Amino acid sequence: MFIATKKITVQKETFILTNQRAAFLEKEKALVLSDLHIGKTAHFRKNGIALANHIMKSDLERLSALIEYFHPDKFIVVGDLLHAGDNSDVDEFCRWRNQYPEIEFYLIEGNHDRISKSLEKKLCLNLKTASLEMGKFTFIHDFEKTKSEFQITGHIHPGIVLNSAVSKIRLPCFALTDHQLLLPAFSEFTGLDTKNLPKKSTFFVFTDTDIYEI
Repeated sequence: MFIATKKITVQKETFILTNQRAAFLEKEKALVLSDLHIGKTAHFRKNGIALANHIMKSDLERLSALIEYFHPDKFIVVGDLLHAGDNSDVDEFCRWRNQYPEIEFYLIEGNHDRISKSLEKKLCLNLKTASLEMGKFTFIHDFEKTKSEFQITGHIHPGIVLNSAVSKIRLPCFALTDHQLLLPAFSEFTGLDTKNLPKKSTFFVFTDTDIYEI
């Protein structure tokens, strides 16, 4: 796995975007990502659709590589950590999480995060909240037009369609506006929304080897 990076300035703060579907906020030493959808493959298996467990294992391996690369103090998930409550995939995620007790783990609740008190304890969360104010930023799962603060969001699973000589290529991306940094879905087992992107965005599209501004 190769980690490509691109530094951008947002509200006079430095974010490092990566081609591994996460960003790093330098001032806070925070690894920021969204839409892991832990438990999605187990949910499908429970409902009779055979999916290999390597999808989630791959996501967790990428997370571990990003932790080794950035050495974060904080780990912020901007919603949809889980997909369908507690299941065997969540057990595996908790075993992975317990490798990093020194990292504070913040969850901004998304529409899929139905978390009981017992599950919250199991996940070893330092904080679970609907939104988080941190410095100049508000971390929230879905963009709220009524808020004046700059928002770090997820939810949409943004993607861009690029036209090549032979076909159309769909790639995940970050989207940056004057009011929002929209994160890609961290899990690779998600679709891409190429229609409902923020207007007047700068897009940072990435592949396995690089990240490009368009």
